[in-house]
Amino acid sequence: MKRTERLRAIKEIISSKKISSQEDLLNELKKRGHDVTQSTISRDISELRLVKTRNYREEEYYSIENMTRESKIIDPVKFKTKLKESVLSVKRAENIIVLRTFPGEAQGTAAIIDGMNFVEIIGTVAGDDTIICIADNRKNAEKIFEMMQKQF
Repeated sequence: MKRTERLRAIKEIISSKKISSQEDLLNELKKRGHDVTQSTISRDISELRLVKTRNYREEEYYSIENMTRESKIIDPVKFKTKLKESVLSVKRAENIIVLRTFPGEAQGTAAIIDGMNFVEIIGTVAGDDTIICIADNRKNAEKIFEMMQKQF
């Protein structure tokens, strides 16, 4: 049962923090009471199919392979251009960011936002002219909101 608990803990750690090395993961596991070796961590990484990915800031960290959007990472210039061309306004309420676009532009703009691999955004929903971005917390919503406002 210990192995199963450790693998579950690794998934929780990877989904809640940016872990960029096996050493970082080892330290996080020790904090949770899992005393393991680096070789065990290496096998767990392989078994869980963890991959290193980069976000829009070029920060490298582990993610679960089938959950990563690495193949969809968008060029930041394309992101800025799309916001300038399509977005009319950006507003924030708690951890939700609402973008108003020209009619018909919301889904394409949301796809670009998704492709930026923002770890702070847990999901987007797009209609015809409105996008809702849900951030993982208010602080990160404020950070993304301010960054988006500067783009247009």
